Amino acid sequence: MSKEIVIDPITRLEGHGKIVIILDDKGNCVRAFFQVPEFRGFEKFAEGRHAEDMPQITSRICGVCPTAHHMASTKALDDLYKVDPPVAAKKIRELFYNLFMLEDHALHVYILGGPDFIVGPDAPKEERNVVGVIKKVGQEVGLKVIGMRKSIRQMMERIGGKTIHPVFGVPGGISKPLNEEIVKDLKALGEQGVEFAQFTLNVFKDIVLKNKKYLDLITSDAYTHRTYYMGLVDNKNRVNFYDGMLRVVDPNGKEYAKFDVHNYLDYIAEHVEPWSYMTFPYLRKIGWKGLIDGEQSGIYAVAPLARLNAAEGMATPLAQEAYEEMFEKLGKPAHQTLAMHWARVIEMLYAAERIKELANDPDILDQNVRNLPTEKPSVGIGVVEAPRGTLIHHYETDERGVIKRANLLVATQHNIGRISMSVDKAARSLIKGGVVNDGLLNMVEMAFRAYDPCNACGTHTLPGSMPVPIYIYNTNGELLRVIH
Repeated sequence: MSKEIVIDPITRLEGHGKIVIILDDKGNCVRAFFQVPEFRGFEKFAEGRHAEDMPQITSRICGVCPTAHHMASTKALDDLYKVDPPVAAKKIRELFYNLFMLEDHALHVYILGGPDFIVGPDAPKEERNVVGVIKKVGQEVGLKVIGMRKSIRQMMERIGGKTIHPVFGVPGGISKPLNEEIVKDLKALGEQGVEFAQFTLNVFKDIVLKNKKYLDLITSDAYTHRTYYMGLVDNKNRVNFYDGMLRVVDPNGKEYAKFDVHNYLDYIAEHVEPWSYMTFPYLRKIGWKGLIDGEQSGIYAVAPLARLNAAEGMATPLAQEAYEEMFEKLGKPAHQTLAMHWARVIEMLYAAERIKELANDPDILDQNVRNLPTEKPSVGIGVVEAPRGTLIHHYETDERGVIKRANLLVATQHNIGRISMSVDKAARSLIKGGVVNDGLLNMVEMAFRAYDPCNACGTHTLPGSMPVPIYIYNTNGELLRVIH
């Protein structure tokens, strides 16, 4: 235990958190906590603000997933003012949203989570980053990834007004229609996106799936939990990022519930733990049973693997083919946490195919893109699938549309119970006999990184940043070491 090992800083996640690892006298991990020690106060900031401002306010929660908050908020405004957008507006919103999903998933695959596999989980930490990835895959591949993300972001700016914080969603539609020049470029981008997603799937197969060591890691018990899974599905129970019903399956894959987002409070409740500022959602009818998995526990998961588990298929052909291949290999539902990376690549393929479909849909050239609200506001609830999982915005206003109460139930909150279990199980499995080295600690981090957590969305600190230390205690409660 005297050997000094430092992780400084913990990287490749959005927001801040810390891991506390407790060792017994033999140096074995007996408990590990994934803590989020930030105050979450964003809903309070919204009170007293005009609801129409929420798509811009909430998109500032996070610099990684502003589009998810913008879209969930815009849909909540549709509901608040009881106005249904025209067909063209709905399809353009979905197209725009799939551009975001493709770009954001590529960020995680190549930059946030990718280094753990592409460079290696026990590679020197100074190499587990995007530079290390480029060294491994080559400059040509690196430029291909950067170029694709740049093209998508430029298109999002043309449609949404801004690259990072879009301004095009309004109650009842969008702020401006598309023109033929943009649609022409969208069609080309759709073709390019499908090729890029197929390329990424092949990269994943070559580097990860053909490596027995990595495949054994993915399927190991250290990274496996049997929980419930939730995701949006269309009318054929296929994955949909923009709209649909929320479907929950149990650890055996059997449908447990399927409901409209307006009824989410009938199915989801939130638990508070004294050691975290993030609330722990659970299935209300099962109840909070603690951080345990299985059918008797109300803990569930969202995000790519959960979406694929909760659905019965993909709505596009190439993604469906990849979906079938993954579940043939892992079984369904797939409980392997690290398989989240595989599911994310499949979703990249779906997003790219959906962009191509919608870009070739003549409806998106219709110039009627907004219906004006006429109803007095009271309650509005919107939902989308963020890259990290289900995102719900719930507003209650006075008759002027001023927010009286807001509830933002974000993906990382849904996942926090399972993330906590994953970190604990990985630490118990990997840290034994007092052997704590950089590679093992990174493998503990991999347990949460697979979820692509966004603690900036799940919590919001006042007033600024916070370090991300790991605290190691003995069973007497004595602090042995702090690793920054």
